[in-house]
Amino acid sequence: MTEALTHTAENSGTTAAQVQPGASAEPAAAGVPAAVSELSAADVELAVHAITDRSRHAARRMATANRAWKDRALRAVGTALRENVQAILAANATDVQRGKANGTSAALLDRLTLTETRVAGLVAALDNLANLPDPVGNVVRGQTLPNGLRLRQVNVPMGVVAAIYEARPNVTVDIAGLALKSGNAVILRGGSAAEATNQVLVRILRDALESVGLPADAVQTVDQYGRAGATVLMKARGRVDVLIPRGGRDLIQAVVTNSAVPVIETGEGNVHIFIDESADEEMAVEILLNAKTQRPSVCNTVETLLMHSGSTVLPAVAAALRKAGVRLHVDPRVQAALPGIDTEPATDADWGTEYMDLDLAVAMVDSLDEAVQHIRTWSTGHTEAILTNHLANAERFIAEVDSAAVIVNASTRFTDGGELGLGAEVGISTQKLHARGPMGLSELTTTKWIVQGEGQVRG
Repeated sequence: MTEALTHTAENSGTTAAQVQPGASAEPAAAGVPAAVSELSAADVELAVHAITDRSRHAARRMATANRAWKDRALRAVGTALRENVQAILAANATDVQRGKANGTSAALLDRLTLTETRVAGLVAALDNLANLPDPVGNVVRGQTLPNGLRLRQVNVPMGVVAAIYEARPNVTVDIAGLALKSGNAVILRGGSAAEATNQVLVRILRDALESVGLPADAVQTVDQYGRAGATVLMKARGRVDVLIPRGGRDLIQAVVTNSAVPVIETGEGNVHIFIDESADEEMAVEILLNAKTQRPSVCNTVETLLMHSGSTVLPAVAAALRKAGVRLHVDPRVQAALPGIDTEPATDADWGTEYMDLDLAVAMVDSLDEAVQHIRTWSTGHTEAILTNHLANAERFIAEVDSAAVIVNASTRFTDGGELGLGAEVGISTQKLHARGPMGLSELTTTKWIVQGEGQVRG
């Protein structure tokens, strides 16, 4: 086991503004062997544990940083992203080209791809985060007891937050930004698909932190240790405080099943929209087009449309979707109602599929009860929407549908941290403990009880 694997490298003097396309961007430790396969399992474990130790030290410093200090760091990251956009895009082009050569799906390629516009969006999100209130120190509740003890429950940082994700370089910046603003340190495993992009992004993040006097080790990665490193990270209970997976079903379930670290589960999005008999045609067409075609590869895109049999808007909705290139997988009643419109028969597999593409399953139902039952059977608990002009139907749908987000008369694409005013999101939790729905700053904090007295003892 070499010293280089267990100790932080000395700062080489490279600044965020000096990152070059294709340059080495190892952010954690110098001297990491190029071939991880040459390392024993014990060496990988020691190396990852050294990263977690540095993260815990950095987390203690981050927990004491005030808002102004953290906001300076976020703005420094944003400036560095702008200055290094060409280096970022060059690295990303390498990842995208490799993905195409490996037969990566169009949906994953879309998530993998960065453009100048998308980088500008990351910068805007960081600026938005800097303008949001600091969650640390927020008083959740408080009171003075009859014996004079003064109680406060306040938000405090989680500590060390780890994230495992795939083919999503934007997540590298989003999660790091949220972790920093909430006073945490973060360890990233961004996967091999975005390896070149993430190397550049992590170096930029670390250099920006150092430029404002915060610890670079508040942002680290275990990507250099591949899957073996991810496995050690999942087992690092006591070293990592919480682990958040983002990706497809297989990745998420692998983390949930194998992790010894507490996990906040982000789920896939088998998202439904129910159009009842009172819904307006123009609104229905506009919302369905937005919810399905604006960005099909993301988790808040609608995957199943449920049509009330008494509605008259189906032909217009179906025609607009087909014109936009959406493939319709329909049940027999919907097929009969759409003569002259190209469709294909749906199977049971379609009702449970997160297509992440220009495909949509369409079923006809005779009541709100039937729509809710279908959702209960097939939903992943992410987002469901109803389009209606009946207040009673809207209220029943809200009450009876048990998902992280329930939407009335709007696109499902609004289930997003940035759109809901959170600045960005770590992910969208579909579980019920600690966090549910888009996870922003407050979801990366826990609470501490502060009890102040004047000599009281318990009788």
